[in-house]
Amino acid sequence: MAASLQGKHIALLATDGMEELEYTQPREAVENAGATAELVSLRPGTIQGYNYLEKSKSYDVDITVAEADPDRYDALVLPGGVANGDFVRADREAVAFVRSFFDAGKPVGVICHGGWALVEADVVAGRTLTSWPSLRTDLTNAGATWVDEPVHTDNGLVSSRKPDDLPAFCAKIIEEFAEGRH
Repeated sequence: MAASLQGKHIALLATDGMEELEYTQPREAVENAGATAELVSLRPGTIQGYNYLEKSKSYDVDITVAEADPDRYDALVLPGGVANGDFVRADREAVAFVRSFFDAGKPVGVICHGGWALVEADVVAGRTLTSWPSLRTDLTNAGATWVDEPVHTDNGLVSSRKPDDLPAFCAKIIEEFAEGRH
């Protein structure tokens, strides 16, 4: 029987340049499991999704990170995309938002370049995770152990490498988000 996320609120933190599939598939997965998902972003309006380096669809922002209360959410998803990961890690409010989930022991799912926000939030030391291979040095310099696996879980932190890993990533975030705080 699939885990239920009924009654849970999930934040997906992204901005322009997010890898579209790494946003849409996790969002669909948590919503199909019964959760309410919200797109939290750096500014109001819409954000531009990408399919690698090609523009794809735009997505409506539900709430800005400045307005979002982390206590309202049960879990966090950080989609990838090179520009997205870079913009999110450079935003102080976004980094504080990310850190708050770790401080509260809430589960977090991160894929691809989303891991840059974790480095900036100073939450990877002593953890094992995976990412897009180009983040390996950044993650290890921040104290993480990097592994090349489709999905890896470390005490509520679910990480994946790329869009090809989305089926395993989505299944694992549902499981971890259903378990709740770690």
